Amino acid sequence: MRPRQEITEMFSTFVQLESDKFSKWLIDVKLRRNIQNCIKSSPEFSNSENFWAVYWYKHWLEQSDDLARMHLSAYLQEPIYWTAKKTIAKFANNQYSLADYFQIANSEIETILKHFNPEKCSSLKAYATMAIPSRLKDVLRQRKEADICTNWALLRKVSKKQFLEALDKAGLSSTVIAQYRLAWTCFKELYVQNQPGGTKALPSPERQLWEAVVNLYNRERQSQLTQPSPQCTREKIEQWLTQAAIYVRAYLYPPVSSLNLVISEDNATTTLDLPDLSSDSLIAEMIAEEDAQDQQNQQSQIQAVLLKALQKLEVKTQEILKLYYQQGLTQPEIVQRLQISQPTVSRRLIKARETLLATLLEWSQEAFNISVTSNLVKDMSAALEEWLEIQYGKSI
Repeated sequence: MRPRQEITEMFSTFVQLESDKFSKWLIDVKLRRNIQNCIKSSPEFSNSENFWAVYWYKHWLEQSDDLARMHLSAYLQEPIYWTAKKTIAKFANNQYSLADYFQIANSEIETILKHFNPEKCSSLKAYATMAIPSRLKDVLRQRKEADICTNWALLRKVSKKQFLEALDKAGLSSTVIAQYRLAWTCFKELYVQNQPGGTKALPSPERQLWEAVVNLYNRERQSQLTQPSPQCTREKIEQWLTQAAIYVRAYLYPPVSSLNLVISEDNATTTLDLPDLSSDSLIAEMIAEEDAQDQQNQQSQIQAVLLKALQKLEVKTQEILKLYYQQGLTQPEIVQRLQISQPTVSRRLIKARETLLATLLEWSQEAFNISVTSNLVKDMSAALEEWLEIQYGKSI
């Protein structure tokens, strides 16, 4: 159980960053007043932080209560901050700053909350500590895909709901939205994906396809549009869909600068003297435990990647590796045992190490988005040599 003052602060304070570092805690006066009134009106309420987390979660879920959402956003500031800090540390070349990652994670609070089930997980903060990093990774992956996705690929994969919401958010009239929607429907019906590389690199539609889209639109407009609409041209359809793609992209992947967290309607805040997030805390311990789990998972992945690469080597090469690492034979002894030349043994050993090292480096680049440097190659090479000795010591 926690003191009520601590509970009040926990659900009404927000992190402020300056120069991409934690600066101070800001308390939202409106949120503080709201939770204090709740406690006064029902003094029998528990002082358990998880009680209040579930309380505000149910209010948000059942009543779409905006204040409840803000209380939950305040409550999850710590795991959001630590996720942002861990994320920026994982990338050598960051497209985003710590504040950017923090803002992106903040903007995903509602999505994260939608998947929380109090019956399966009693602690919202424990759930969020795992869910926030996962959601942030998904968002970053989607943003990366959006950067290389053509307009036509984007229009092919966007849902009807997302398409209409994007146009509505862009401020278009209902008449224009109806025209855009019909043009998009005709486009999706005719622009069938037939590219072996998937949707990301779908090329611009050819003239013949545009003409087919225009013809279909002009046939359907009289029955599909409630407002009278003149015949459309190829240029107009292409212009509509190009603009629609811009609206959809802005809706699905808004610029980070637009994700600034609005603390409250009246923006009434005061500075609160709470512990610096850089100091040790329960959440820091949880992060440390997560780091240990991440490291264990990475080791398991490396093991699987290298074993798969090892099994793809030629049988004769695998036999040489086994003799060299498991039985400890020298190269001259292997030459005698297998009746092959010294250069062949040496070449196969070198080639096997190079193949495994290349596989390991490729996996590292994909998993951590890191650049290959001479120091990295040196470290990976030493780690690979150690792995081979340990692996063959287990008798594959």
